Amino acid sequence: MVDKPDVVGAVFGQTEGLLGEDLDLRELQRTGRIGRIQIAIRTKGGSSTGEVVIPVSLNKTATAILAAALETVDRVGPCTAKVILEKLEDIRGAKRRKVVSRAISILKGWEEDIAPGSDEITTAVTKGRKVSIAKYGPDKLPAGPELTGSKEIIIVEGRADVINLMKCGIKNTVAVEGTNIPKSIVDLTKKRGKKIIAFLDGDRGGDLIFRELMQVAKVHYVARAPEGKEVEELTRREVIKALQTQIPAAKALALVKSRKSTFGKKKPIPKKDVPTKKFDRPRRETRRSDDFPSRRDKPVPAARKKPIRRQPVAVDEVYTSKIGKIKESFKAILFDDKKKVIAECGVADLAKKLEEQETVPAVVFDGVITQRLVDIATKKKTEILIGAAVADIKVKPNGLKIFTFEDLGQ
Repeated sequence: MVDKPDVVGAVFGQTEGLLGEDLDLRELQRTGRIGRIQIAIRTKGGSSTGEVVIPVSLNKTATAILAAALETVDRVGPCTAKVILEKLEDIRGAKRRKVVSRAISILKGWEEDIAPGSDEITTAVTKGRKVSIAKYGPDKLPAGPELTGSKEIIIVEGRADVINLMKCGIKNTVAVEGTNIPKSIVDLTKKRGKKIIAFLDGDRGGDLIFRELMQVAKVHYVARAPEGKEVEELTRREVIKALQTQIPAAKALALVKSRKSTFGKKKPIPKKDVPTKKFDRPRRETRRSDDFPSRRDKPVPAARKKPIRRQPVAVDEVYTSKIGKIKESFKAILFDDKKKVIAECGVADLAKKLEEQETVPAVVFDGVITQRLVDIATKKKTEILIGAAVADIKVKPNGLKIFTFEDLGQ
């Protein structure tokens, strides 16, 4: 059985002069490179065991030498003893892990903008955040966790857009997943007390989805990514700016109608000089007429080839004459079997107007032809369906002819 003073005396006494003055325990303690030594002793059955904890401020090599020296202690007081190194721990590393863990918990509850210049510190912390996407409706659409309980709904195009907005702290989102708007989105936009914002890409795909939304859903405001960019690649600052500059849906329609919107426009590609192939001229004494290609055999440079223009499809003039009238007006015209106008309505009311009729042989409208409209037109025995654009049509009946304005040369 031994006491704490016996252990202290053994540690200092048996290591004295063993490692020289630089690693002498008394000198290290005097200069502050060794802290207060903590000793805990337990006695049971006539023998003592315990732990010795020594805080040091040395490099790895010096710390390893000191630990090895402590294992040479073989007596404590009048008794035989044995010292074994259990572990070495880097206190700074433990503190760093604690800082990262605490920072992650703080960041989860704090979604404000982080001060510039702290990107290097926050990168490791941000990796610890897990983004969990919810599923909405029978279509299992990607959505934010706060969608159902929020009074403001943001509709985006795809799953990647939802993830990017959630990283920016915006969790009241839902994705349409294509140009064919699901019924669950339509029903969601028609709920009372909900403010609907469409946040779309700054390209032609965003224009198509916007026009389809305006036909079947109720949208109050429209926000767009910068021209040529997608919502999924925007930074937090760009996302906030785009949402702050949202405009009413009616004004967005007016911009499309007057062609003031620049979304989807293609920049002219500058023409480049096409290099012509040079043929090596043979020596005069071996020159022959068949060594040179004739002008008829020369390939025509790609830049000189005239583009092949698609011939417009032949459709009755009664229908094509109405295209110029309704183009960029978001209107629809329904015809009977005698090619006379049955009714005129807005594109948003087209599906409802079709349901009210018994048969509608032909329809011309300024909107996107979707699978839903095709299904309704099939029930109404429609033979010709003409629209501004066509979405992804999975099931097309044999008796229905579908044309776009471009197909008809309009």
